[in-house]
Amino acid sequence: MTAPVATPPARRSAAAWLREPGMGATVLVGAISTAFGVVLLSVTEYVSTLIRTQPGLEGVEGVQSVLTIATTVLVGLSIYVGAVVTANTFATVVAGRTRRIALLRLLGSSARRERTVLARQGLVLGCLGAAAGLTGGLVVSLVGLRLASNAWGLDVPWTVLRADLAAPSIAVILVTWAAAWVGSRRVGVVTPIQALSNAVEAPRERVVARRGRHVTAAALAIVGTGLLAVGIAVGGVSSSGILFSFVGGALSFTGIILGATLFLPPALRGVGALFGRSVVARMAAGNALRHSERSARMAVGVVMGVTLVTMFAVASATSTRFFHVVLGEEIPAELSLSVDVFTGVMMGLVGVSAVIAAVGVVNLLILGILQRQRELGLLRALGLSVRQVRTMVVWEAAHVVVTSVVIGLVLGTVYGWAGAQSLFGWMPHAAGFADGPVFVAPSIPASTIVVIVAATAALTISASIVPARLATRLSPVRSLAAQV
Repeated sequence: MTAPVATPPARRSAAAWLREPGMGATVLVGAISTAFGVVLLSVTEYVSTLIRTQPGLEGVEGVQSVLTIATTVLVGLSIYVGAVVTANTFATVVAGRTRRIALLRLLGSSARRERTVLARQGLVLGCLGAAAGLTGGLVVSLVGLRLASNAWGLDVPWTVLRADLAAPSIAVILVTWAAAWVGSRRVGVVTPIQALSNAVEAPRERVVARRGRHVTAAALAIVGTGLLAVGIAVGGVSSSGILFSFVGGALSFTGIILGATLFLPPALRGVGALFGRSVVARMAAGNALRHSERSARMAVGVVMGVTLVTMFAVASATSTRFFHVVLGEEIPAELSLSVDVFTGVMMGLVGVSAVIAAVGVVNLLILGILQRQRELGLLRALGLSVRQVRTMVVWEAAHVVVTSVVIGLVLGTVYGWAGAQSLFGWMPHAAGFADGPVFVAPSIPASTIVVIVAATAALTISASIVPARLATRLSPVRSLAAQV
């Protein structure tokens, strides 16, 4: 009788990490961001060519430069959104890999080496997403604009393949790589003792004690607000004021993101009081404050999506006021056609940026549930029913919706008005209708706001249903033994 031969463990494939939770969503975000940029550049070239070839529009000075600046801002905006979503995803992935990273640190690996591995993975994901997005963007541009030309009866000499269309792909690759590096910064604080746990989020006390981060957040918010003011002032004489406003908006929103762990969890807990004083309601509200980083990452994604759509809706409505100031109630049909084409396409494309943020929110919800299997299994073992656990998960998402929608509506209104003011504030002065810059009140389309609120609530609540079911799929014993 021969002794059994030991079978070596299966070797982990070099690309096995691509199948881990969060990786596919990162590729999707990169693809959407790239396709957004390609389609946006194509639409801008199409509309610019339309303006040049339409009779009666030769005297509209500065319109093409406004289109170019607006396109640059919107492409940068989509890449910025993708970077925030990717950084949040990798931060959540690191939290889920805490045990693995701690074991590697225990065996002699350095924090820099582990961060380099994650950054390399981000580079690969960025390349995959950029390649898919470039291909998809070219196809959508070719088919969509041909259909638009046929529908509107236009004959626009438009070139499909241009060198500048590679810019979004390159930007997405670099930004995804950088976002992965930034999102993996927690690797440096993972200690070997954390190998005993599954996923470790920093406690509230440590989050509040990060004075350097909070000071940086405040500085970015102050500098960004100042640049917004500069953009509005410069916009009174030139459309280039939008560039200052864009940088100011990005810096101030980055400051809000960095400081989110300080002010968002208490806000979420306050909103939680509206859901009653039952055991499940109090647990859902308490989790928002106890897991500050996780709650803030999820809320920031919703805030970003609501802010984006609200910003463009307010900017479009406010911009129309400037055209009425200059041209009166009757806008020339040729200009109205060009503006309608550009505005309609831009509204759809900006909606894509909101989709990027939505993908990040859904991804974070699923990752969070996967990493909380032990916690949820313990709650089941202590007597909570399946229905109570699912209700707690859904209510946590509801807290995020209510708080984030309010913050997003306020920020979107401010940013949208500032963008329109800095982009079109010069027009009345240049046309001789005013001696200096003209300031108009922000125009808030009520119907659009209602749609934004309803869509955000439906998306986030429905997206939490799958994680809620996932949370109760395993038995309490298997959940307690689960490893991510």
